[in-house]
Amino acid sequence: MDDQRFGLARKVTLPGLLRLDGGGTLSGVEIAYETHGQLAPDGGNAILICHALTMDQHVGSVHPRTGKPGWWAAMVGPGKPIDTDTHCVICSNVIGSCMGSTGPGSIDPSTGQPYAMTFPVITIRDMVRAQAMLLDHLGIATLKAVVGGSMGGMQALSWPATFPERVRSVVVIASTARHTAQNIAFHEVGRQAVMADPKWRGGDYYRHDDPPAAGLAVARMAAHITYLSEAGLTEKFGRKLQARQAKGFGFDADFQVESYLRHQGLSFVDRFDANSYLYITRAMDYFDLAEEHGGLLANAFRQSAARFCLVSFDTDWLYPTIESRHIVHALNAAGRAASFVELSSPYGHDAFLLDAPEMNRVVEGFLRGGA
Repeated sequence: MDDQRFGLARKVTLPGLLRLDGGGTLSGVEIAYETHGQLAPDGGNAILICHALTMDQHVGSVHPRTGKPGWWAAMVGPGKPIDTDTHCVICSNVIGSCMGSTGPGSIDPSTGQPYAMTFPVITIRDMVRAQAMLLDHLGIATLKAVVGGSMGGMQALSWPATFPERVRSVVVIASTARHTAQNIAFHEVGRQAVMADPKWRGGDYYRHDDPPAAGLAVARMAAHITYLSEAGLTEKFGRKLQARQAKGFGFDADFQVESYLRHQGLSFVDRFDANSYLYITRAMDYFDLAEEHGGLLANAFRQSAARFCLVSFDTDWLYPTIESRHIVHALNAAGRAASFVELSSPYGHDAFLLDAPEMNRVVEGFLRGGA
């Protein structure tokens, strides 16, 4: 694209103030984003993809830190279910994160130092407001679709509730309309692991260049268990030992599953910021779309004319199918057009990130039906 607003590895400083649900504001908010495909002259082919907790804007391009393909490269690209030959795809890093958008590791213009724990607590709706400001910058008034899985699905649900006139269709995969007590409990374990690490230093670790890696690794290990299924873990690891013929009768990683979780934790700290983890998990815990609309979930959708597609997975115990059904019932009560499918997968919550042919067909067919 010739337009300098579009392309890979972009960043913009948003004008004006971003007003937050917590009562504060942020000024000079930076948003890192990437786009794929050409925006139609009437802007009618724009699709916004919202990322999950530890993902980022690199939905279809190689990740600059890990060198791995984009986190949804199986879904987004030329000729793929979200076809960049016919759509203009936008994906931005959420505020509060650490991949280029303003977050706790960013410099506070009033002090010249990283925000750290002076960064305001944010919500999913705050993330969506920042995305709307980005779309204003890009000259996109209306989205053909907003698509997201997990925390991205929360953002996708918040879009028609917050900006009903700006969204024509919504795809929500493996997500929920509010965090349950169990969801909050797992996140609190992770946050306490980070804050218990002496290197956290009350969040002021940036100038020491010595982050709380051990605490963040444990947080990631605990969370990663919730992304998998018992059947998947049993099939992949069972009780197989790791590079040994007998138990070591100690506390090294005797079992393959232990080694796997330790690897997940250690690799995570190389690409993610501990304070961002605190802020984003708190935003997810605060998410309750019904609470934002008088306690009735259907109210969140009454002003929207969008079509909705919901997908769940039968082994996802983090956001089980019943959570998607609650959303579908609310959409029906609000008179909205909604399609829903539960897919079978052994991979638990993480199934939405994998190359799942059935999911791909559902998403592709739904988007084509809204052309």
